[in-house]
Amino acid sequence: MRFIRTATGIFGVIVVVIGLVWIGQGTGVFPYPRSSFMINQSPWIFWGLLTSLVGLMIVWASRRFKI
Repeated sequence: MRFIRTATGIFGVIVVVIGLVWIGQGTGVFPYPRSSFMINQSPWIFWGLLTSLVGLMIVWASRRFKI
């Protein structure tokens, strides 16, 4: 069971990082790759924030509940 908790926590961290990259691209702070359609597009700020929050909830749940 510890493996499942660890794997769920790692998955949550990956989801948070993906959300942060989307926020960075949406704000133009992280313009990589240059041909990305997400750069300086404000909807990606919202989706990145939402994704990061979901990732944080996954991490919290993996630490809180006995899986």
